[in-house]
Parts: sequence; structure tokens; C-alpha cells
Amino acid sequence: MAMFTDDPVRPENYRRFEREVPRWFGDAKLGVFVHWGPYSVPAWAEPLGELGTIEKGHWFKHNPYAEWYFNTIRIEGSPAAEHQKQVHGGAPYDDFLDQWDPADFAPDELLALVKSTGAGYFVPTTKHHDGVTLWDAPGTGGRNTVTRGPQRDLIGAFEKATRDAGLRFGVYYSGGLDWHFSQLPPITDEGAQFARPLDAAYAEYAYKHVDDLLDRYSPDILWGDIEWPDAGKPSGPFSMENLFEKFYAIRPDGVSNDRWGETHWDFRTSEYQQGTSVEGSGAWENCRGIGFSFGYNQVEDESHMLSGPDAVKSFVDIVSRGGNLLLNIGLTARGTVPDLQRRTLEHLAAWNAINGEAVFGSQPLDASTNTAADAPWVRWTRTGDVVNAFVDAVGEVRIPAPLEVSTSSAQLADGTRIGVSFDRGALVTTLPEPTVAGPTLIRFKDAR
Repeated sequence: MAMFTDDPVRPENYRRFEREVPRWFGDAKLGVFVHWGPYSVPAWAEPLGELGTIEKGHWFKHNPYAEWYFNTIRIEGSPAAEHQKQVHGGAPYDDFLDQWDPADFAPDELLALVKSTGAGYFVPTTKHHDGVTLWDAPGTGGRNTVTRGPQRDLIGAFEKATRDAGLRFGVYYSGGLDWHFSQLPPITDEGAQFARPLDAAYAEYAYKHVDDLLDRYSPDILWGDIEWPDAGKPSGPFSMENLFEKFYAIRPDGVSNDRWGETHWDFRTSEYQQGTSVEGSGAWENCRGIGFSFGYNQVEDESHMLSGPDAVKSFVDIVSRGGNLLLNIGLTARGTVPDLQRRTLEHLAAWNAINGEAVFGSQPLDASTNTAADAPWVRWTRTGDVVNAFVDAVGEVRIPAPLEVSTSSAQLADGTRIGVSFDRGALVTTLPEPTVAGPTLIRFKDAR
């Protein structure tokens, strides 16, 4: 599949969709992802670490993704299975759908928080791997949030709030997995046991879901996950080809990620530390949670979270290399942003309010002149004829010079002039304590 593959190849019937990626997506730089589902009720996983840093054979039995709870509790001997027995009496997973009560869900307030970060787009999960849809999707037999649990079209609420906030709206859909529809055994590794539904019946079922999402919500972003059923890839009445055709007719400037199988994509994706080989050429996006999980995990504490300053550095690093960051929040079952995650978002918002002009709509420096470093931590962007240095240091620093810049033009984000000298290939200056913790921005005129 194209996801996490270095050199995917578009089949002939999908090549007509290949085109320039719309500028708005590259300029946006930041999106906010939301994982929310019945798994937010137990809200439990082992906070082991980030994807891409854990040995694969250990991952699934001890999965730190709370949104994979339905799978993990079915793995014999897993800590999640034991937790389900002890805390929930071994109850069926679907009991969580009925217990899900988003009494405090305020979509307009949530989107105001999202907008404050500077994010240009918002992507909620419409159906995760557990198969529960957050709208009354066709063929679900009432196993959705309109008929059960919340008794509400949550995707419709997200879409309206997103449009009202002036942001682009995306839909995440798990096309590759549906543990309820397929009734396949639990996934225990990435080899032969990584079972996913491939058949025509599931291809038609998933097709009708995405088709319905296009009709109802006209998304700007199609964000698939894991894969697409093989039976739905060739040309035919329930082909992914037809869905792309309809999507671009509705949204000519829409974009799609690379997780719809080896079909079509506008941008590549990495996740935490996995799949990073796709970063650095063309349009790409790194997605990650603020903690180690996408779904809300009540086990996570501050030690598992991306702090505000670290979120800023991660964001700036990704932008300096030409990518976007899709930063996830996992809502509680009641529909609120957990306090630790809110703290990170608010810090990112405060930093971007000061420095965002040098980030949003910027371009990375050419690789031949980009002198990113970690001692001190320095990253670079360009906005027009202005070269922007982000330096995570206080006091006297030596910054490797990427190209010829006007040292006399150096100023901080607020316009304060700052003394900078050139010494043996480095820019030398003294930096004050930043108003908001994180890298300090220095702006230079390009002297070439």
C-alpha cells in the first residue's frame, strides 16, 4: 500500500487524478486531528511510547493506542484484556457505545480552540477500526452515534462548527479495517496475522459510506487509513476510482492522503516516528497525538505528553522541512479536551500568535543552504525575501549561517532590532528569554 511505502505506483486508472497540490494545503502548515469513539469510554492503553520506537512484535499486545482497545482486549493475555475483565467485567465492546454520553460536547468552543492555534484545517474520525460511525451511515443497522449512545450526528456538528470558524474540513475514514463488519481475528502482528477485509461485500459497504460523506459534508480533505479493500480498487461500480472522481468534482481544490491503498494520493503521510522516509519531497504530513495515543487515554500523565514548547519545536521542525503537522487531540467521552492536551494547544496558540507570520505560508530554505542544527537548536524558513531563524537558546549563541543575510536587518518577532555579527561562517548574537517558551524568531533580509 502507498502508506509508509517509499515508491508507490499509481495504477493506470488512477493516473488521471495526479496534479499539483493546491497551494492552500502547503500554506496551512497545521491541522488538528480528533479521535473520538466508544473507546473514549474505557479510555485505556499502556503508554509505552511513540509508534516507530517500539519493537513490532511487542506493539499489538501492549498497544499504546487507546482507539485500538477493541482489538487489544481480544488478544489473549494482553494487559488490556485483563483490564477489561477486572474493570468492566469482560463486557462486550459495544456496551461502550451505549454508555457514551457527550454531555459536555460544545463544537463551536472546540473549533475556537483549534482556530486559535493557527490551524488551517480540522479532521475528525468518522469511522475508526471498531466500525462505529459518527453519523447515521448507510448499512450500519443502527450501530452509529445517531441511533445509539450520543444520539447525534457528530460529524455534522463538527462540519458546521469548522465551516463557521472559517477552516477547511476533512474526514478520516478507516477503509482498511472494520473489526465489526469483517469479524476477523484480532491483529497480533504485522505479518500474516494483519488480517483486513478484502472482499467485494466490504468494498461496497465502505464505498457507500465514503460516498455518503461526500454527499453530506463536501469535505476538503479525504483522509483514509490502513488501506482500501482490494475488491474496490479496479474500475467498477464500487471502485475507489469513482469516489475520487466525485470528490474532485465537488472540491476541485480538495486533497487526499496516501492511505487509500495504492490508488491515488495528493500528499504522503508519516505517523510519529514511522514512515518518515516519505518526508522531505513533495507534499507530506506528519500526524501524531499530543500523548502516545490518538484516542483519549486516562492512563497518560504529563510524562507521556508533548509539552507546549516541545510541540512548538516539533511543528517548526516539520515546517522547516516542507511538511505539515496534523496534531491530534483525543476527546473524553463527555466531549471535552483533556486538560493536559488543552495546555499544549494553548501554548502552541500563544507561540504562533507571536511568531506565526514566519511559519504559516512560509517555504523551507533550499537544502543546499539550510543549516539546521541541534546545538544550539536552529531551524530556518523563508517568507519572500525574509529569512527566518528559529533558535531555541538564551544568551550568547553562534548560529551556522545558511546564506548571505543582512546582519544589520536582524530583528525579533515584535520588530525589536537585535545586534548580530558575522564570525567565521556563523552568526553571533545574544538572545533574551522568550515571552512564550520555545524557539526565538530572528528575521533577516536576504542580502543576495
